[in-house]
Amino acid sequence: MTRDVRVCVLGDSFVAGLGDPEYRGWVGRVAAAGPQPVTVYNLGVRRETSADVLARWRAECVPRLPAGVDGRVVVAFGVNDTTAEEGTLRVRPAASAANLAALLDAVPWPVLVIGPPPVAEPAQNARIAAVDALYADVCAARGVPYVPVAGTLLVDPCWMAEVESGDGAHPGADGYARLAALVAPAWRAWLAVPTAGS
Repeated sequence: MTRDVRVCVLGDSFVAGLGDPEYRGWVGRVAAAGPQPVTVYNLGVRRETSADVLARWRAECVPRLPAGVDGRVVVAFGVNDTTAEEGTLRVRPAASAANLAALLDAVPWPVLVIGPPPVAEPAQNARIAAVDALYADVCAARGVPYVPVAGTLLVDPCWMAEVESGDGAHPGADGYARLAALVAPAWRAWLAVPTAGS
């Protein structure tokens, strides 16, 4: 019997694939690359921070991951946390890490966490790198798989060129393909192990 695998992908505009003229983003590309079959719910919302995702995950995931299915959750946020508005960070690093910890401690399904990618602003990239390290520690302490992408994409000429020629944050199709390639191995390994009761 085929497993009924369902994955909720929670996050921000990078999850939504903003800027991709093919409207697939990294989530669509990773899902298409397999394994199949799997139902993927893209729950990316523009401008959302870790606090926003923490506030809505239950309402989003519970209806989509009913009892008896192989339910899973991917979490990908952080860039908006590091954005400065009127001289103040939207979410300070310690609070951002605490939001991720609270989410991981509450979600009853297996979770895969994707780190925040770099943008075109060096100062913000330094803040992203700091949050990335905190997220990695939070995940390691809980045995949750974590995929850091900021360091690799920062030196990826395709990603950075598309970000710089776009809105300063989001890439085009090729950039999202690079991000998907970083996520895909962890995604496949994570999905390969059935959840209890599925």
